[in-house]
Amino acid sequence: MNLTPELAYDLQVDQWRRKPYIDYPTHVHLETLAVCNGSCRFCPASTLKRRGTKMSDALIEKVLTELEQIPRELTFQLSPFKVNEPLLDARLLGILRDVDRRLPNARITLTTNATPLTDEKINELSALINLDSIAVSLNECRKDAYEQAMGLSWDRVIDRLDALHAALDSRRLQRPVRLSRVGDGASGDASFRRWGREHYPLFEICLLPPGDWLGQVEFDAGAVPKMGCKRWFELSITATGVVAHCCMDGRAQYPIGDINKQTVLEVYNSPDYRRLREKTVWRQHVEPCRRCTFA
Repeated sequence: MNLTPELAYDLQVDQWRRKPYIDYPTHVHLETLAVCNGSCRFCPASTLKRRGTKMSDALIEKVLTELEQIPRELTFQLSPFKVNEPLLDARLLGILRDVDRRLPNARITLTTNATPLTDEKINELSALINLDSIAVSLNECRKDAYEQAMGLSWDRVIDRLDALHAALDSRRLQRPVRLSRVGDGASGDASFRRWGREHYPLFEICLLPPGDWLGQVEFDAGAVPKMGCKRWFELSITATGVVAHCCMDGRAQYPIGDINKQTVLEVYNSPDYRRLREKTVWRQHVEPCRRCTFA
């Protein structure tokens, strides 16, 4: 039977409702330092009130301790970022080594713009047992367009991409590396794919769906689909400890809890948030999901 993309997506949501993920998150975002060196036009990072906030070591320890309560047989994704450049936090690799040791069921996924990625950090990432993948948010394949869109040095990012590709080629790094672009359906998408495959054949090339971050950036993201949302099974922890409604709630305007006052699992299982997972069929039925196009 051929399923429409919407139906296939909702079947995944329904499967998670019937599994332990109703009680435990499939994915945890942990923003340890709310700082980014980019100025991407499609991201709300520059408008965050929490900009510059550094999560305390004690609060990071609390989060990791509470994530240890997730059953070891239940895998989940851990992304050490939200609306930030994670590698700007000098503590990050130490935190990830701690995750590697204490949370063997956590699949670490790292998204970065790559400019802070030194050779030493590539080696340290390569040594992580539970590193699942590295994604580089590149978005453009022409120098002028890249520097205008990202506000970063093209020469620097190419140097770092070359280093990552060499690490894959030598098998020092044995995890997938993805080059991503926020797709717009225009000719630039195809150009990005061709350029990536030509220059970095060992990388995967990914086009991400556009989103307007619940209206927090000006971006034409299209119509809201008639389906549920996988993000109801995630936690998105900001550097202040406030838990945003989801990954698209960049400014945490719709908080669902605060890990300074609650445990991680108490937030995840708070009545209103749990009700989304248990009973909501279409995102159009609830706020702010009714305004979100991100799948």
